[in-house]
Amino acid sequence: MAAGRRVLGRRFGWLWAAYAVSTFGTWLAFDAFALIAVVVLHAGSAEVALLSAAGPAVGALAAAPLGPWIEFRRKRPVMIATDLVRFAALTSVPVAFAVGGLGIGWLLAVSVVVAAADIAFGAASGAYLKSLVPAADLLVASSRFESTTWTASVLGPPVGGALVGIFGPVVTVAADAVSYLLSAAGIRAIGGNEPEPARRAARGEAPAGRMRAGDLLDGWRFILAHPTLRPLFVNTVLVNALIMVSSPLLAVLMLGPLGFAPWQYGLAFAGPCVGGLVGSRLARPLVARFGQRRVLLTAGALRVCWPVGLVFVRPGVSGLVLVMAVELVLITCCGVFGPVYAAYRLEQAPPDRVARTLSAWSVTGKATTATLTALWGLLASLTGPRTAIGAAGLLLLATPVLLPWRERLPGPRPVAAEVLP
Repeated sequence: MAAGRRVLGRRFGWLWAAYAVSTFGTWLAFDAFALIAVVVLHAGSAEVALLSAAGPAVGALAAAPLGPWIEFRRKRPVMIATDLVRFAALTSVPVAFAVGGLGIGWLLAVSVVVAAADIAFGAASGAYLKSLVPAADLLVASSRFESTTWTASVLGPPVGGALVGIFGPVVTVAADAVSYLLSAAGIRAIGGNEPEPARRAARGEAPAGRMRAGDLLDGWRFILAHPTLRPLFVNTVLVNALIMVSSPLLAVLMLGPLGFAPWQYGLAFAGPCVGGLVGSRLARPLVARFGQRRVLLTAGALRVCWPVGLVFVRPGVSGLVLVMAVELVLITCCGVFGPVYAAYRLEQAPPDRVARTLSAWSVTGKATTATLTALWGLLASLTGPRTAIGAAGLLLLATPVLLPWRERLPGPRPVAAEVLP
């Protein structure tokens, strides 16, 4: 059977379906909180940046102990619980809006809860995926998730933009909330028995149900001791943060001084996401032809060359085309890089370190993004959003030096017979 048509089983199918529905909900509500802040609450650059930064930062701090806690618990109940938490938190936004109690503070509190739940879900789902899929199929699975992400990103923002234009941005948050409820139902439908993970006493770990202070650092210890994951960690955390800091500033610039409508703003980011779908489908053939290392390094370097072009955005059709062109090449490169990097990270994490590794990675990423977003919000308030966007683009051009150019990528770690029945 061709690799592109590989069947990964019914249980993976349910996991993939749950991921698809929640991802579509997320992209349907693309930048919904920023839109609510700008359009409904009439917030400025500093408030939008604060909302984008403080919520994920506090959420990341709250989620820091969750990785070790999740590691030695069944993953499906954790995934279902975090989906239900996100459903409840996001549902509170339209409710607060309906009763006239919605404000920046409320949005901030919801973003904290959602950010912490996102990290917990990501750590649990990554560990569950590794137990569900053979090591040889991790790139196949990662490519399917990546393709789903970009398909949702193509379809979600235009639909969300239309809903925003008709009903206002709050309705997309309600739709996102429902998507998490459906995701929880899909994960429950996976069925089967998931064994209780056992702690390894030989490693001196605390008994089940108890956690030592040192357990909190296990994920970071593993990443920083690994010769290739360490530079990849630094590179991906910094690159993602520098890309993301421009998002709220571009929203303020395009929806404010440049006069773009919400649907145009959504279209500017939806259309180019076709590049992510193409890139994710190319990832496996490229790895087969050129090797994992070359694809990882080349796509990792190319993905940072384009965001500096956003500084030249202008009103009208020409500005919209510029944003779409920049995003197209950026997202295509990210579409190739994403599944290769995700599969490699899962390959290298031992089965009893996956949740802690992914949690540490996510906590650091969200905290770094939040910190830089706050700094860039301050910079934008002093110099204007255009200058701040340009500064982020220039810094991105220097990040390829952080990739593991001198390290050979180790092969996949041997996997015991742990695939769930």
